[in-house]
Amino acid sequence: MTLPFFVYGTLRPGEPNHDAFLRGRVLMEQPAVFGGGVLYDGPGYPYVVEEPGEVVRGELVTPRPEEYGALLAVLDRLEEYAPGDPRNLYERVEREVTRVADGSGVRAWVYVAAPAVAARLRARGTLIEGGDWTARR
Repeated sequence: MTLPFFVYGTLRPGEPNHDAFLRGRVLMEQPAVFGGGVLYDGPGYPYVVEEPGEVVRGELVTPRPEEYGALLAVLDRLEEYAPGDPRNLYERVEREVTRVADGSGVRAWVYVAAPAVAARLRARGTLIEGGDWTARR
């Protein structure tokens, strides 16, 4: 299934991984929000923990069709995600996100904290108020 990606941390424009992983591989980047999570500070990168009623700000990234498979693989490696691996830091899940420009919803891949990581963050993590990684400084 070819879905766009919702990015909310180091892959956003101006952040350290944006150019290294996305430059030249995408058709479009649009401001978007994910209405089902909270953002926690991690060791140099954030985690989304799924929570109803909260909002995380980021970008909806639509890859070039010819880059899709390679980009999916490289982002899975970056996020240390392997399907079914209990050691995952993140899980890649299909969720609804909302384009800021027109309020339309679209299904996208979202990397969310894996269950064990989410439990640790809920217990003693640092919440990023407002759900915007780039505004945390």
